[in-house]
Amino acid sequence: MRILIIEDEADLLASLAKALREEGYAVDTAADGEEGLYKAQSWDYDALVLDVMLPRLDGWSVLQRLRQTKKTPVLMLTARDTARDRVRGLDTGADDYMVKPFDLNELFARLRALIRRAAGQTRNTLDIGDLVINTAARRVTCAGQVIALTAREYALVEFLALHRGEVVTRTTLYEHLFDEDDNTLSNLLDVHVSNLRKKLGAGFITTHRGHGYSIE
Repeated sequence: MRILIIEDEADLLASLAKALREEGYAVDTAADGEEGLYKAQSWDYDALVLDVMLPRLDGWSVLQRLRQTKKTPVLMLTARDTARDRVRGLDTGADDYMVKPFDLNELFARLRALIRRAAGQTRNTLDIGDLVINTAARRVTCAGQVIALTAREYALVEFLALHRGEVVTRTTLYEHLFDEDDNTLSNLLDVHVSNLRKKLGAGFITTHRGHGYSIE
């Protein structure tokens, strides 16, 4: 999953990006509203973390302009803590609103919920036969046994599972699994898919030649 953080406080931006990467997310960052809006409109992120008080373009304006073209889940993260501010954020199009200072685990949980709801899922577990994907624990089990996956392998399984029955293009997978600083190789997805088939079964991921991959 790929997250965009739009935050002008440099230390917070760096620490939050680091924490999300350690959780297995691909993360892009922007330090002002104009850059953030450009990136949010240019790529299809799984979620945005958006500050309100930003240079060049404030968070309200970023959100208002983004909602003209995109349905990306947005979590507003700001020091503005009045009920009026929260109402304004939600009415402008935010999906959730957190006040600084915040608990990091709560932020992770809220982002997981936003991503889950955007994919039409109401539970934090995805069942595919004997396979269970726990999106809260970021863990995959098969017949009750934990399957050891790398962070990138897990992200690939989760994304395909959230779009079960759909053919997901290679371009879409690259855009959602890798951030702007990744130097990806053209066959990297094939390597991950091959490794997952060894761990989860040869037929778990279906290849649609010239189109992409799917989990049926």
